[in-house]
Amino acid sequence: MTVLANRYDFAVIFEVKNGNPNGDPDAGNLPRLDPETNKGLVTDVSLKRKIRNYVDLAHHGEDGFHIYVEEGAILNEKHRQAYKAIYPDDAKLEKAAKLNPKDDADAKKLTAFMCANFFDVRTFGAVMSTGINCGQVKGPVQMSFASSVEPIMPLEISITRMAATNAAEAKQKAEGDDSPDRTDNRTMGRKHIVPYGLYVAHGFISAKFAERTDFSESDLELLFEALVNMFEHDRSAARGEMATRKLIVFKHDNALGNAPAHTLFERIQIGRNIGGEFKAIDERLDNYPPARSFSDYIVTIDRDNLPAGVEIIEKL
Repeated sequence: MTVLANRYDFAVIFEVKNGNPNGDPDAGNLPRLDPETNKGLVTDVSLKRKIRNYVDLAHHGEDGFHIYVEEGAILNEKHRQAYKAIYPDDAKLEKAAKLNPKDDADAKKLTAFMCANFFDVRTFGAVMSTGINCGQVKGPVQMSFASSVEPIMPLEISITRMAATNAAEAKQKAEGDDSPDRTDNRTMGRKHIVPYGLYVAHGFISAKFAERTDFSESDLELLFEALVNMFEHDRSAARGEMATRKLIVFKHDNALGNAPAHTLFERIQIGRNIGGEFKAIDERLDNYPPARSFSDYIVTIDRDNLPAGVEIIEKL
């Protein structure tokens, strides 16, 4: 496989309808938001989880596409696989609680094994020095938090059920018991939703770090495929309707790049669609209804006077 030779920067634009894109466990699972601007947030960890899940679904069990960070995984047991490959005749490996490479050459072999076998290590990097030591590696792909383009308005929705949890509760209900001691668990709880939000996350892909993990051109295409489809297999009642709407990629013609990433991202402008006209978000929009669909926005890309050696690719 051809190791990645070009630097890339990308912006992924996605939406949520009547769902919670990323709940905050420290705030009762409310949608995450910036308290100063009330703009919604989705963590990089959340987005990487969806990429991992998609890759696992698309290539489950295939060599080179295993997932290192997955639910219920024991990371040290995955490290042990590397030691068994590097030291196949060492009978002590099976029960050892702590393992370290014998020298720098073996340390590199252990890290290389993890990169070759686990897509997310090869892509995002990992700290693999937890007891059974496989070193650590910085991945070529890094992502920012996603932020909504406008403030969001989280809603708290009560949810109920019709069934009783036990016979005593059913009897109380049947007998019309309205006493203060009545145990009525019909109200199940609450869920938090965002009626509509359009979010933008930025990503950065370093060809120089790709050399260290052997992140390839085909890995890059799989990453873009996952970004486009990451919500299609992440459906749940809590998520509502989420979808990737745009994936805009800036390709540099060399490994180090031809322009700062922030200047390229500034070429992407998202405004409100008011009668078919672009209205900047910072303009006063008080007299217009809140956005409730992607068609309420217009996304523009400034393609004029691009820095030499930079190409814009719209994947979606």
